Amino acid sequence: MASHLLLRLPAPPPLLLHFPQRRVTLPQSRVSPTAPLLGARLVFSPASAVRPARARGSSIGGAGEDDSDGEVDGAPRLVGEDSAAFRLGDQRVASWVYFGGILAVVLWGLNVLWIDPATGVGTRFLEAVAAVSDNHEVTMLLLTIIFAVVHSGMASLRETGEKIIGERAYRVMFAGISLPLAVSTVVYFINHRYDGIQLWQVQGISGIHELVWLSSFISFFFLYPSTFNLLEVAAVDKPKFHMWETGIMRITRHPQMVGQVIWCLAHTLWIGNSVAVAASVGLIGHHLFGVWNGDRRLASRYGEAFEVLKKRTSVIPFAAVIDGRQKLPKDYYREFIRLPYLAITALTLGAYFVHPLMQASSYQLPW
Repeated sequence: MASHLLLRLPAPPPLLLHFPQRRVTLPQSRVSPTAPLLGARLVFSPASAVRPARARGSSIGGAGEDDSDGEVDGAPRLVGEDSAAFRLGDQRVASWVYFGGILAVVLWGLNVLWIDPATGVGTRFLEAVAAVSDNHEVTMLLLTIIFAVVHSGMASLRETGEKIIGERAYRVMFAGISLPLAVSTVVYFINHRYDGIQLWQVQGISGIHELVWLSSFISFFFLYPSTFNLLEVAAVDKPKFHMWETGIMRITRHPQMVGQVIWCLAHTLWIGNSVAVAASVGLIGHHLFGVWNGDRRLASRYGEAFEVLKKRTSVIPFAAVIDGRQKLPKDYYREFIRLPYLAITALTLGAYFVHPLMQASSYQLPW
């Protein structure tokens, strides 16, 4: 969720270069005839076909030789999709114009119907939650629980809901309910993060500020691997339930959980009070449930292919790499030299620079 605050320590964005993709012809029996490749993106056939071919060298193309054991340069063939694959040549200007229009309408509607105390219902929602207890820790925990139940509940019902109203309509409904709850939780945290009981104080210790800022920055690269296709997020393109395998997914199968844990630990260390602890308990608990629920949904959708992916990935970062279940391609670094990671870097640094504006805007709300 978007409850992430960055501390003030500028860092230059990493250099991103463009490497051309290489297309290969895959066996017809293993590729959907109606789905074109994007870069080296793989398309699934029935669950029994758990070893679709991929570009030589790595999932994103390169020089390499296939061997008789179904490996390329020592790395096994992909059964999942190539994450963060993005080619400017495949983009349609009209789609991004449409995306910009949808974003503008969503932000306008969010402000009028939820945020603005004069017209929205967000203030009454916060008042109702806060009425349960005068304790800020309780309110903070309740807000995270409400968001978690709605967000995970609607994710669990996604397959059924999409059959009833369609993929795009369900995505719009999902975002329309989840986004206001996320905004309320973030704003309440910003406004009350220093209202709890102080448990420790490390802000004056040399190096802690830099550690917390760097940890927060890194957490964003784990938190948003499933939102690389913004056109699907906004339902411009038909939303799909993806099974990613490359990039950050080789390090951990559940990067959003890892990113949330890193962010929570960093901010709890820095703030050091009971409100921060309550927020972290709720957020980490939500994402730990998401680990189980996400695996369950992937197993239901992809069957044997997911079982193969599960065996060669891990929940704990780098565990599968260390014990040899995950064999990284020789050019693994190229799976990160992509436009979506540049976008994450820019947005993360942008959030740092507008931090004072974010806080000032939150303080104007009676939340």
